[in-house]
Amino acid sequence: MDLAKEWKDFEVIDASNGEKLERWGNIFLLRPDPQIVWNNGHLINKYNFIDAYYHRNSKGGGYWENLKHIPTRWQIKYKELTFNIKQMGFKHTGLFPEQAVNWDFMIDKIKNSNRPIRVLNLFAYTGGASMACLYAGAHVVHVDSSRGMVDWAKENAVASGLSDKPIRYIVDDVLKFVKREIRRGNKYDAIVMDPPSYGRGSNGEVWNIEKDLADLLDLCMNILVDEPLFFIINSYTTGLSSTVLGNLLKLTLGEKYDGTITTGELGLPIRNKNLILPCGIYGRYESK
Repeated sequence: MDLAKEWKDFEVIDASNGEKLERWGNIFLLRPDPQIVWNNGHLINKYNFIDAYYHRNSKGGGYWENLKHIPTRWQIKYKELTFNIKQMGFKHTGLFPEQAVNWDFMIDKIKNSNRPIRVLNLFAYTGGASMACLYAGAHVVHVDSSRGMVDWAKENAVASGLSDKPIRYIVDDVLKFVKREIRRGNKYDAIVMDPPSYGRGSNGEVWNIEKDLADLLDLCMNILVDEPLFFIINSYTTGLSSTVLGNLLKLTLGEKYDGTITTGELGLPIRNKNLILPCGIYGRYESK
């Protein structure tokens, strides 16, 4: 498992009974996590410094209970990057800290490529990967179907001092955008994507990872340069194995390009226990 263990502004403090206690800067959040099936006490009773508690209801939704005053937004840093954090519906904060593993990988690959790099970030969310690639010196195209998430990514670029760097923000359905890029003849040195299990495009298009991911990879093969630098697929889909992502990459990039394909889990260390919290999977192609 690849651990995101170089954070200073974020940590998982404890985890028990389907919940995790995290520190985001100087804000302490208690949130649900279905991976935490072990029981070492109720965290809400163990710690008196919790700022907010996300309650999940029986229908799958929930709500935030702010136990103390919390700003509507605040910032945390990862190395040279700065991100805006907010309490969102369905327990989210706008950032997945375990993705720092991939940020470090991309920064290293881009900085050592010795050539201009153009990166396409699909299902780009609030732009963690986009900011990492921008910081490393790449040209980035950031695509997400949610205007709100794209606006948030722009805010993160400003916070990280990267707003003057070469990035295009696109609000669009990912499949439609890639098809247009094929017609335009545009090419990319690297692609990173974080496809949801299910989703809707900007005009109501339906995305289903089980039905659509293989087709998307086939389309992406048409917009890669002759010697791509990397291709990363992240997933948080329950039941989907990293081996599946590896198989998809082997049948596409592996059949055309020389390089290495690796798969694995991303995780976060739990500070108060000698445990690791698993946080999703990845499949990664990289050039030799």
